Amino acid sequence: MESFVWEWGSLLLRWLHIVAAMAWIGSSFFFMHLDASLKRTPDIPAGEGAAAWQVHGGGFYEMRKYFVAPGHLSPDLTWHKWQAYTTWASGFVLLAWIYYAQSKLYLVDPAVMDLSALAATALGIGALALGWLVYDGLCRSPVGRSEAGLAAVGLLVVTVAAFGFSRVFSGRGALIHTGALMATWMAGNVFLIIIPNQRKVVASLMKGERPDPSLGKQAKQRSAQNNYLTLPVVLLMISNHSPMLFGSSATIPLIVALITASGAMIRFFYNVRHADHDRSPWWAWAVASAGLGAAFAVALVGSAGGRAVLGLPPRAEATPVVTLASADPVIAAAPPEHVVDLVMGRCAMCHAAEPAWGGIGVAPKGVRLDSAAAIGRQAEAIRRQAVLTHNMPPNNVTEMTPAERAVLAAWLKDAKP
Repeated sequence: MESFVWEWGSLLLRWLHIVAAMAWIGSSFFFMHLDASLKRTPDIPAGEGAAAWQVHGGGFYEMRKYFVAPGHLSPDLTWHKWQAYTTWASGFVLLAWIYYAQSKLYLVDPAVMDLSALAATALGIGALALGWLVYDGLCRSPVGRSEAGLAAVGLLVVTVAAFGFSRVFSGRGALIHTGALMATWMAGNVFLIIIPNQRKVVASLMKGERPDPSLGKQAKQRSAQNNYLTLPVVLLMISNHSPMLFGSSATIPLIVALITASGAMIRFFYNVRHADHDRSPWWAWAVASAGLGAAFAVALVGSAGGRAVLGLPPRAEATPVVTLASADPVIAAAPPEHVVDLVMGRCAMCHAAEPAWGGIGVAPKGVRLDSAAAIGRQAEAIRRQAVLTHNMPPNNVTEMTPAERAVLAAWLKDAKP
């Protein structure tokens, strides 16, 4: 029963996290678009506000923005904050639920650093807290006066953080914590800067005073930074489904840097385009595509299977394996007995009708490897997860040897039609 509770809890937490993130990202994208599309209107004095007209769902909308203070304030004021709070809170609980509570499977890789569950948890949480202090300090420092300078230094901090995480956690743990760090910056901006500043502005308006314009300016800066971080964070949060991204700890920092810069460049294109379609920076797509292409190349060179396909020697820290000459999908008949024994001995404790591994009630992703026929049906998955990459077993908890991976590679090579 306990294992099913863990699985059901994981499902519900993921659902909540995704729904909240959709709402937060949607509002971020909308308001950045609205800000960019604002135009001068005669009934608002110059420098005090602007307006935008939009059509949606059969209706027309006129939206106004007051740069400093409106002449009146409606009591029905909508606060855009709970999307951010719910996204971060559900994400943190999900991080604890999967990576901290099941650290042996997902977070701690003895080949990187043999940490206890408590030590890994403390490192992860401590890094998130320290990361916020560093980021907030940069924003308040002279560096924060330059948007370009802050972006460059921020990218450097993210890259250094990814390097640090890759030296203490598993590959997937390093990527998920890098994404969580940026998400913490985003949620911290809302909770500690944007909403408090807005409350101060509202309080001033209620007293009939003119609000401090620097409060709005600071909140706007943090909101824009959140917008540029959105796409990289989303990709890092789903990176655990792509073992090629974390095939080598040496390549993780560069991959993170390229993904972050490329995602920000895509948002830059849309933010400029919303302001003026006639000057859309189409070159931004070329830059983003080049960055993502470079990330793919780095990931390919970093993975054991990729190096073999390219004819490169194994990395110093990697275990050499025999890989398939072709990248075509494998469809295999029932494998020989020695392969069945190998897979069942290293994989079937989780991938079975009744998993024996504690905390797992259902075979992960429904993949069963508890019979010769089932192993043959999953030949392509085995090739990707255990031969081309070393994603499985997770963190090599069952200690599959290089020689055993070579046995799998040889079987898969012979099994190709």
